[in-house]
Amino acid sequence: MIRASASRWYRTRAVGDDVTLIFEPFIKEFYRCNIWHVRGRERDLLIDSGMGVVSLRKQVPLVTEKACLAVASHTHFDHIGSHHEFPDRLVHPSESGIMAEPSRASTLADPYVTDEIFEALPPEPFSSAEYRVSGAAATQLIEDGDVIDLGDRRFEAMHTPGHSPGGIALWEAATKILFSGDIVYDGPLIEDAYHSDPFDYRRSMRRIYDLPVRIVHGGHFPSFGGVRHREIVGSWLKKNEQEM
Repeated sequence: MIRASASRWYRTRAVGDDVTLIFEPFIKEFYRCNIWHVRGRERDLLIDSGMGVVSLRKQVPLVTEKACLAVASHTHFDHIGSHHEFPDRLVHPSESGIMAEPSRASTLADPYVTDEIFEALPPEPFSSAEYRVSGAAATQLIEDGDVIDLGDRRFEAMHTPGHSPGGIALWEAATKILFSGDIVYDGPLIEDAYHSDPFDYRRSMRRIYDLPVRIVHGGHFPSFGGVRHREIVGSWLKKNEQEM
């Protein structure tokens, strides 16, 4: 398989509301994390950081223009790979141990990271068999109800376990934007990871169903509006509450 150069590894796309999507185009869509950058007056916000196979800070100058808080929606390999590059790192207490001392198993790199998840491999010396996330101890823990203040924007943390124990979504009431992580996105949801919990998942879905969202920026796949949000969550609840 061919290898992509470091300079081509990331792409960016402005999506409005001073939000930029950063993504890794050479990772197949199902495995490709959406990295979200939010511009604030006093500091910026980064929600997730991709696989970390190419330096995010070196290749995407946007994330270095201002002090930047790096939040982990959860600690799977595709979401925290570049967190070690940022001095301010936030994660829920339930997964702080994983972020500080990640292993291939705890981050799901094993079994997911193989050459098959790439359209082109990262630059040398990357090896799928040897890939592992770099440890990045949290500098701050973030819990349900905590507020991230960027000076002119305020995001409320919502603990949304189910996909993983420390799942976090961020809700900006003023703009009705939800950064949902992997609890909901417009694609196949992962409900059977080693630390997934179906009852937690149901409680989290019930909680976010009635949010008056204008747009949802998920951990994977394209963003979507409020009508689609209620369709996805409502269908999931109908199916899973019948089975439980």
